[in-house]
Formats: sequence, C-alpha cells, structure tokens
Amino acid sequence: MPLTSRRLRAVLLATASVTLVAATLPAPVPLGIGDRLFPELGNPGYDVLSYDIALTYHGSNTEPLDAVTEIAARTTAPLERINLDFTHGAVSDVEVNGLKSDFATKGEDLVVRAPGRLPAGVPLSITVRHTSDPNGDQNNGGWVRTGDGLVMANQADAAHRVFPGNDHPADKAYFTFRVTAPEELTVVANGLPAGRTRHGGTTTWTYRTEHPMATELAQVSIGGSTVVRRTGPRGLPVRDVVPTADREKLEPWLRKTPDQLAWMEQQVGDYPFETYGVLIADAATGFELETQTLSLFERSLFTEPAYPEWYVDSVMVHELAHQWFGDSVSPRSWSDLWLNEGHASWYEARYAEEHAEQPLERRMREAYTRSDAWRAAGGPPAHPDAPAPGQKISLFRPVVYDGSALVLYALRQEIGEAAFGRLERTWVHRYRDESATTADFTRLASRIAGRDLSLFFEAWLYAEKTPPMPGHPDWRSQKPADQ
Repeated sequence: MPLTSRRLRAVLLATASVTLVAATLPAPVPLGIGDRLFPELGNPGYDVLSYDIALTYHGSNTEPLDAVTEIAARTTAPLERINLDFTHGAVSDVEVNGLKSDFATKGEDLVVRAPGRLPAGVPLSITVRHTSDPNGDQNNGGWVRTGDGLVMANQADAAHRVFPGNDHPADKAYFTFRVTAPEELTVVANGLPAGRTRHGGTTTWTYRTEHPMATELAQVSIGGSTVVRRTGPRGLPVRDVVPTADREKLEPWLRKTPDQLAWMEQQVGDYPFETYGVLIADAATGFELETQTLSLFERSLFTEPAYPEWYVDSVMVHELAHQWFGDSVSPRSWSDLWLNEGHASWYEARYAEEHAEQPLERRMREAYTRSDAWRAAGGPPAHPDAPAPGQKISLFRPVVYDGSALVLYALRQEIGEAAFGRLERTWVHRYRDESATTADFTRLASRIAGRDLSLFFEAWLYAEKTPPMPGHPDWRSQKPADQ
C-alpha cells in the first residue's frame, strides 16, 4: 500500500534525494544492464518507447522544479519490480498501468512494485511525480545553473539526476517536454515546438522529438534567451539559443552553422534530425556537449579572445559531427565511446585542415607520438578504464578523442580513402536512430573493404601498445613516463 502518513510525506517532500517511502516493500536491489564502465546504469526487463516529462520552474535556479515523468514502455521479460534510474529528487507518488504502486530506493535506483507479475511483451505505463533538484555538485552533471536559468548536461550517466528513466544509450526513446516557467523566460528543448500556452504569469512550452534519443542527450534550456532562426541545407530549420544580451555579439559565430551543416553533409550524407542549432549558455561547465538537435556550448568559447577563430570553428564542427556519430548512431555500451568521440575529433580535424590550413597528418602524427602514453593512462580506445570515483566525466580522456581519431586515420590508410568514405556513409545510414557496437563497425568495415580486418581492429582498438601506422613506418610513439 502507498504511504499515507502526512508526517512522513512531509519529510519526503523536503528531502533533496530520492527517499524510501514504502516500508512494506522488501529491500530493493539496484540493477543494471551490465555496462562494464557503469555496472548499475540502465535497467533490464523493459524497453522504453517514449518519455513525457512535465517540469515546472518557479523562477529560481536553486529551487527544485516540480515534475511529472510519464514513461511508455514494453516489458521484455517477466517483471514483479521495475527499476528506474533516478536520484537527486523527491518522489511523492508512482503509478504503474494506472494503479498506485509501492516504491523504494537503493543506490541510484528507484524500485517500483508492479501490480502483479507482468509477463513479457505487454505495454507498461509508469507515472512518477517528483521534484528535480538543480542543487548539488554541478560536476556530476544533470541540471547546470546558468547566469539566468538552467540547462542540462547529462553525459555520461546524469540524466537520472533530472528525471527517472532507463538512463543508458542502449535504450533510446521519443521525448516530449512540457515546461512551465515565468512568462518573461524562454524555454527551448530537443526537437520541434509543439505548442505554447499562457496561464496568468506563466507559460507552458511543449517540444517533441521526431527521432528516438538517448537520455544522456536530453536538453532543456530555461532563461532570458533569444531564439535566432535561419535555414540550413535542404530547408532544414536552424534555431540558435543565446543570452539575449549577447545576440549581436554572437551573430558572426551563429551564421556559420548552415555552411558547417553543408560541409558535414558532403562528408557523410543528409543531416539525420528535424532541426539543429547551438545553445550558448552563460555557465562554466569545462566542456561542450552534443545534446540532440541543440548542442550546448559555453559562452566563453565565443567571447574569449585567446581562442583562434579556426579553433572555435572546429569545436563547433566537433559537436555538429556528433549529431551523426553518437546521437543518431548511439553507443550500445559506454566502451563504444570511441565511435562517438573518435569520429567527432576526426571531422573536427578534417574541417580545420580544409578551412584553416591545419594539416591533418601533422595532428595525427602528434597523436601517434602520444598514443602509447594515452593508452597507459586510460586504456586502449575500445576498452577504456573506468572513470575515477566521483569523477564520471574523467572517462573522457585523450585516448577517446585524438587517440580514437588516430584509429580512423590508420583505417583510412589501410583500406584507402574511397572505401573509408563508403564506410562512413554506410555506417550512419545503416544504424540511423539505433544503438550500435564496435563489433558492428568492424564487421561493416570488413565487408566494405572486401577482406577480414579483425586483426587490424584488435590491435588498434584493444592493444596496450599502438600498432605501426600503415604508410608511415617511421612514426614512433613515445614510451609512457613511468617506463
């Protein structure tokens, strides 16, 4: 039975983390789908089809938002309990298939008792009423406070600090966001606008995605922003979200996006989503992020005079390339991260070579020089070491950036430029809107090359030492400092 004590409910709603509310439920068990790097991330037994997330922002970016998350799913195995990834919010009520359900927590799992034993292959509807707290360690992701509101930075496993769900890129789903905020603020989210309604002094903004999305790519921006609209290749709607005070200052950067989109389409084919744009936030995150259809950038990237123009351009292309590599084709496990970051770094470097006379070969030779040290410090590209405790983004090391772009350079050297180009285009077409693995990529590369490349990939992706570079027998990698 659901808890009815007013006193305990008051304690629950005052808590900043998910709190035990159903004493009758036996001790919950945290589950995961077995990801090597994040063992308790994701949940077995169901496949999420869609999220409908309602958020109410009360005007202060230090005050918890009220939220209702509705999940439509289908069971893939018999279930008596349903585990959801969720933390850093207070849950007041859970319903499963329209019936109130007991719930409890363990670690970062919200464990819900199903209304009887659910067989595999049946629809599953879950409604969670909760808060979503923007306070706490911003370095762990989730909500990021900006100068005038909030944005999201959910990579790699922080979406469940914002809303409950199956927080793993292996389970992509469609999203609807309904965000209520004071009428003077602007709200933008992934996908396209699907309505706006005023209620007194507040406005509810609705957005929907037209393609499935990994939870780590969810984005909601709330603040004093201006939305700048223009048209990209083939009539693609482009919308940029910028602090209103910086609208004119940022225009020289914003106008670059359509040409960058056209360049990427020349490399790998049509842009895979319904819209694109950049979200420039007045926040110090220490990174940029490829949130789907709306890439997140720090304001300082565009306003710091020390950054050369070519460098800023290449970073913009890096996040844009992720829309194909990482967003449209998502990693099946976090060990497949090299496919995201290696490709984004590859096209970043290619763009800098073509537009700013920054030679790709020079960059790759330098990466080769450092590659053994990178592997020693963080593991090989497709088998990276786990992130440091309490530092989840430490997973994003040099070996998964230029160390993985180096694998693609070696592959192009090995199979030739024409075959490599066919591989890239085929990859993003074949696995569009899906999650794919390193094994999928290596099989496809072998098929297109017309020969077995398993030994090549085994050495380049999993070996402790960097293999010889095809076509460059004189290249050498420096030994790690401790050897």
